[in-house]
Amino acid sequence: MQLACGLRYIFHMENRNYTALDRLLVNADQALRTIMGAPLVTERPDPADAYAEAELSAKERAKAAGLMRINHTGEVCAQALYQGQALTAKLPQVREKMERAAQEENDHLAWCDARLRALDSHKSLFNPLWYAGSFIIGATAGVAGDKWSLGFVAETEHQVEAHLKDHLGRWPSQDQKSRAVLEQMKLDELQHAKMALAAGGEKLPAPIKLAMKISAKVMTSTVRWL
Repeated sequence: MQLACGLRYIFHMENRNYTALDRLLVNADQALRTIMGAPLVTERPDPADAYAEAELSAKERAKAAGLMRINHTGEVCAQALYQGQALTAKLPQVREKMERAAQEENDHLAWCDARLRALDSHKSLFNPLWYAGSFIIGATAGVAGDKWSLGFVAETEHQVEAHLKDHLGRWPSQDQKSRAVLEQMKLDELQHAKMALAAGGEKLPAPIKLAMKISAKVMTSTVRWL
């Protein structure tokens, strides 16, 4: 049912001319799904399904859960950024790229959620706040112009890719389920960054990149425990 709904969503978004009110309502639905844990996913399988659940010590499980909570909240933020940018993007072809990327980010969200539950842990209590802030940032980037909006996507994805690479270096080696999820996410983030630049994205000024890194640091420091 989840897959069928996701495919119907993609079909309608690509083949119907939505009004501004329609898009606002779609974004409200997406926000609720993202925060409440029922995102509309694509046809792709969960990479974790190819591996057996590992035996982890209490310390290893707590470490993995904290890192996965960060990744889950990162995907909440990514979803909000994409939805905000799609809402204000000026060119239809840019909006469509944003919407498909957001769908693939929903896969990440669902995979991270599944791993958190398998690790007997919880999502961040602050996810609604992070979603709201990221949506505003995304919508603002969209208003600034498509080239800057796409540039923002590219830089975000590059930073997330580096963040995932760091996590993989610290993750319990026997937890192959979680590692498979992070590896696929890393590949997707790189592809999204390339897509954004190929579509006309501009490289962001150094001060904005630094501000993004600082914001990410605040988020990861908070979310790991809460």
